Amino acid sequence: MAFLTKLSRSSSRINPGFLFSRLLSNVPENAVYGGPQHQNPSQRVTLTNLRQKHKKGEPITVVTAYDYPSAVHLDAAGIDVCLVGDSASMVVHGHDTTLPISLDEMLVHCRSVARGAKRPLLVGDLPFGTYESNTTQAVDTAVRVLKEGGMDAIKLEGGSPSRITAAKAIVEAGIAVMGHVGLTPQAISVLGGFRAQGRNIGSAVKVVETALALQEAGCFSVVLECVPPPVAAAATSALRIPTIGIGAGPFCSGQVLVYHDLLGMMQHPHHAKVTPKFCKQYARVGDVINKALLEYKEEVTSGLFPGPDHSPYKISEADLGGFVNELQKLGLDQAASSAASAAEKVSKTHD
Repeated sequence: MAFLTKLSRSSSRINPGFLFSRLLSNVPENAVYGGPQHQNPSQRVTLTNLRQKHKKGEPITVVTAYDYPSAVHLDAAGIDVCLVGDSASMVVHGHDTTLPISLDEMLVHCRSVARGAKRPLLVGDLPFGTYESNTTQAVDTAVRVLKEGGMDAIKLEGGSPSRITAAKAIVEAGIAVMGHVGLTPQAISVLGGFRAQGRNIGSAVKVVETALALQEAGCFSVVLECVPPPVAAAATSALRIPTIGIGAGPFCSGQVLVYHDLLGMMQHPHHAKVTPKFCKQYARVGDVINKALLEYKEEVTSGLFPGPDHSPYKISEADLGGFVNELQKLGLDQAASSAASAAEKVSKTHD
C-alpha cells in the first residue's frame, strides 16, 4: 500500500499507462528472452536523412523484406530503407505474380517488419486493387498501411494519369509516397508479362516523363525497375528526388534487392523463376538451409538427436520413484516401466 500511495503522489510525473503495465502486464521488466534491443529513436532514418544523403551523392541502401527476422537483420546491418513489398505474394506465398496478395495480408507483413526494424525508414506497398478506383480508395488504403501496418510511407506503381492523381492525393493527405516506374509487376496484364521497359525511344522517354510526373505529384523517391542503365541515368539526372534502381544499372541514387534474393535462399530449381537475373547473390543461404535440414532428418532418423546436450530437464531420483509409483497405482505399468528405463538410459549417457 505504501508503494501505491507513493506512486499516486507522483502520478503527475508517471505515465498512467506505464503504471498499469508494470502492475498488470505479462511483459517483465528484464526479460530472459526479450528479443533485440530497440534502436535509439533518434537514429531512425527519416525523409530528411534521405534527402541529405541524396544531396551529398551518398548511395541509398534499400532491401525488400517481409517478416520480423529479416527486419531484425536489416536493422543490425544499418540499411537505410526497408520496403515491405507486394512481391511477398511470390516470394513468401508462392504465387506466380504479385496480384493475388490482399491488403490484410500485406498489413500482417508490415506489422511484423515494424516490430523488428527500428532504424530503417519503412515503406509499405499498396497491393493491386486497393488504390486504382479513385483517390478516396487510395488515401484510405494508404492510411491503413500507416496506422495499422506501422509504416512510415507507402509505395505505388505506375504513372498513368489516375495513378499520378492517386499519388498526389495521398501526399496531400500527409503521407509520404515512393513512386515506381519501368517494369511495374502489377501491370503485367498490360505489359504482356515481366518485361524490361525503356528499350526503345518511346518507352525510354516514357520512363523519364513518368518519373518526372511522380516527382511533380510530390513523391519523395522513385523506383526504376528493369530499365537500361542510360535510361536510369537520364531519369536520375532529370529528377530532384532520389531514384532507387532494381535491375537498372549503377547510375541511380540507391539500389534495392529482395532479402531472399540477395541471400540466395531460393536454390531449389523449382524456385529458380523467383530469383531475377539482375540479382547478385551475396550468399547461398539456401544451400546452408538444405544441408542443415538433411542433417537434422538424418540425426532424428538414426536416434542421434536429441542427445544429452539437448535433453536438459531433470527429475530427481526421489521424484522419479514417486512418479513411477503413481503410474503403477493408475494401472499404467508399461508407462512406469518406460519412465524407469528412460531414466536409466539417461543416467548412463551422463556417466
